[in-house]
Amino acid sequence: MIDQPGAEQRVPEGAELTHEMADIARRAQRLVADFVARQSVLGPIGNVDPLNVSSAFIEMTRQMMMDPAALVEAQFELWQDYIKLWRSSSQRVLGQDAEFAVEPGEGDRRFSHPDWEEVEVFNFMKQSYLLTARWVQSLVANVEGLDEKTAQKVAFYTRQFIDALSPSNFALTNPEVLRTTIETHGENLVRGTKNLLDDLERGRGMLSIRMTDDTAFEVGGNVANTPGKVIYQNELMQLIQYAPLTETVYERPLLIIPPWINKYYVLDLGAEKSFIRWAAERGHTVFVISWVNPDETLAGKTFDDYLLEGPIDAMDAIERAIGATEFNLVGYCIGGTLLACLLAYMTAKGDRRVKSATYLAALVDFSDPGELGVFIDEEQLAEVERRMGERGFLDGREMATTFNLLRANDLIWSFVVNNYLLGKDPFPFDLLYWNSDSTRMPAIMHAFYLRTMYLENALAKPGALKIAGAPMDMRGVTVPSFWLATREDHIAPWKSVYASMGLFSGPKRFALASSGHIAGVVNPPDKHKYAYASDARTPRNADAWLKGASERPGSWWPEWANWVRRRAGKRTKPAPVPGAGGLPTIEDAPGAYVKVKSD
Repeated sequence: MIDQPGAEQRVPEGAELTHEMADIARRAQRLVADFVARQSVLGPIGNVDPLNVSSAFIEMTRQMMMDPAALVEAQFELWQDYIKLWRSSSQRVLGQDAEFAVEPGEGDRRFSHPDWEEVEVFNFMKQSYLLTARWVQSLVANVEGLDEKTAQKVAFYTRQFIDALSPSNFALTNPEVLRTTIETHGENLVRGTKNLLDDLERGRGMLSIRMTDDTAFEVGGNVANTPGKVIYQNELMQLIQYAPLTETVYERPLLIIPPWINKYYVLDLGAEKSFIRWAAERGHTVFVISWVNPDETLAGKTFDDYLLEGPIDAMDAIERAIGATEFNLVGYCIGGTLLACLLAYMTAKGDRRVKSATYLAALVDFSDPGELGVFIDEEQLAEVERRMGERGFLDGREMATTFNLLRANDLIWSFVVNNYLLGKDPFPFDLLYWNSDSTRMPAIMHAFYLRTMYLENALAKPGALKIAGAPMDMRGVTVPSFWLATREDHIAPWKSVYASMGLFSGPKRFALASSGHIAGVVNPPDKHKYAYASDARTPRNADAWLKGASERPGSWWPEWANWVRRRAGKRTKPAPVPGAGGLPTIEDAPGAYVKVKSD
């Protein structure tokens, strides 16, 4: 069997292969029968175009036909590109040096196998695909007369179509797959079919692609393993107090509000990658909210509930536990959006307990949510609300699929090739394990979030929205704030994060990390990876900020640590031990809530 690259390949015996094929046939038959049975029960319900794609492409075609000259010109440009490709390929076949007509983009790993360059037929196939892909994308991008939303949707789904048709995704046009098939006498395809059936069975008929070796990780074992105790819980969250790692601590504890779209332990991926552990090692008393993975019984929970039963309850509990009355808060992704709402709420109530706020890849101004905006319009929201209304929640797999589509080549097609065509098992990778550990969304809360934040952008409009009875006016929030964005963020575009910062008053600092939404945030200093830009100035325009910012190597963590230290009070307080104060411990960290699986 094929276990690791470079391992000796074993050719299956005939009897063994026959047994495997019979098992595959039985499992496939059962899956088809289950699918047919579900359709007969459910009937033809739902929208036949739930993503509302067809209308966008119809409009694009209509506009394109109104300018046939532009289409002819584009076709002529493609013909010229192919002439260049044929000429350079012919020269290389004759043993001459010739430049390639086109090269894969930076970071495109689909064509990394040497045969894509060294074997001329595959080289030609690769370049032909890349030229055509570039031409199609340019063609749809230059169609005039489309509104911005339609143009964005057309460009996004055109890219999905092009990515799906890459020759790297098919057995007969992928040289690495062909070599492996010959070397293993086809066992890779047999094992790949078994992997496919495993994923279909695990997804109960939906394809749930396995991205990592799930058996290599254990929540509370080798991930989410910073020592601590659960000291408080309600229906929506458990509050974890981490054990001190220094003898004395700062006066003001650090409360982290993670996103509830994913689980909190992205900030606690083992000792070497844990932001939580790193902060505790620098003298902070660290608390984190571990959100529940809700089911249908929590369908009625609202965004107000997440505010009141989340950070408000958490701060009250921390005060009872260790006597703290002032706090430094950190909000990540949608946790940062909730942090902004919390501060607007507290400002309206005259509550001044929060002394600093850190926003990590968080949006408050949703006027430009990047490619996620493709999924937000009235028709698609109505379909999402219909599905949530039937179950009481949004299935975590649907949210994960949406995020994976933003990087389809890396998070979908690379695993199709590895798991199904090459017949390999995915490697252990903690970030992908966390990424696959999805959470559900309560129906009412999530519908409010999508409509109010994304569709209406109400948070960016002073007083346009009330949460928990308080007007959301960020202009009155004067809490000192540290804002982090990441350059390659597909979920919270960095310029939109910068625009979000402009809604607030008070002193601000902005930093821009390399990489994306996760890797740019979870970047321990000891790894010496990436870089970040930073500047104390915060001009109105993001480009003006970037022009004046200084580039620094490595992680942003130390700069943030210096910033928050000046707002944490004196470091003379004896480190509090979880359970030794006003609240007894409930259970060991990471607690029960984070261990609930969506499947």
